[in-house]
Amino acid sequence: MTPAVFGVAGLSLTAAEKAFFRNSDPAGYIIFGRNIESKVQLRALTDELRSIHGRDDLAILIDQEGGRVARMQEPIWPKFPSGEVFDKIYDIAPATAIEAARLNAQAIAVSMREVGITVDCLPLLDVRQPDANNVIGDRALGSEPMRVAALGRAILDGLQRGGVVGVVKHLPGHGRTSVDTHKALPTVTASDEELELDLAPFKTLNKAVMGMTGHLLFTAWDADTPSTLSKTVIQDIIRGRIGFDGLLFTDDLDMEALSGTVPERAERAQIAGCDIALNCWAKMDDMTGIAERLTPMSDKTQERLDVAMATIADTKDVDGADELVALLAKRDELIAATA
Repeated sequence: MTPAVFGVAGLSLTAAEKAFFRNSDPAGYIIFGRNIESKVQLRALTDELRSIHGRDDLAILIDQEGGRVARMQEPIWPKFPSGEVFDKIYDIAPATAIEAARLNAQAIAVSMREVGITVDCLPLLDVRQPDANNVIGDRALGSEPMRVAALGRAILDGLQRGGVVGVVKHLPGHGRTSVDTHKALPTVTASDEELELDLAPFKTLNKAVMGMTGHLLFTAWDADTPSTLSKTVIQDIIRGRIGFDGLLFTDDLDMEALSGTVPERAERAQIAGCDIALNCWAKMDDMTGIAERLTPMSDKTQERLDVAMATIADTKDVDGADELVALLAKRDELIAATA
């Protein structure tokens, strides 16, 4: 198996994609708005991906956070709130915020499960800092580490109850970013002591089964290499100080924060210790290059992947439509009570 997650170009697979995916056998796929037209079409696409590999537990990812980061949108799916909404409720009623976040995540998972998507790149455990770039902004669950961890734990639980695996992001912390990593590489000059604030939520939830890096340069740890490509950050900070031993994805390797070709970035990330290279934009040359450069999936990465996918709850006998309506009603009642 190729330790990579690839994007898909359109609403259905091309003949070239089918042949390449069958031959390269990637760990999974990621869905974007360009892949979505309707529930029926999206379910057909995810079923087609599963049929290539014969794996019912295939990792099919999406960024369905709520707020401004949501690939599954109205009017087909309900609108889900951003992380900031639960942060504000927490100011008034912490227990209500936690339960509302759990119900919201479970509702997200139910809507994903219906169309065959198994992994949500959520929750963000980034501790929001003053004057940081708005790329995180209202996506964050707050500026206090234990609040972020409490809400993040509820989201992971809600996703799992709804039949989906959650991914904690962006290790080791994206809350201080000065620029959008889609466009440039941020340099974080905070001291090692100051960065303990950023690490805290990840330490609290270090038993999460999936995580994702962020593309930032932390001068306190490695002044020369972005975290996704840094053996020091991956091994000493993420695996070591945080204690995260789950499946570690890179953030999207197409982002301009990184230099070199996309296949070169994937190779460097694997050498640094990332389990899975994430390549979102379905460019065949890049995907082919990644498959050629990466060494086959290690036994440890395979074990982490298997463990993560095995956490998906059995929801075969649950009526998804009724469940979604009930979850949204309970969530909205809690949010209204604190308005």
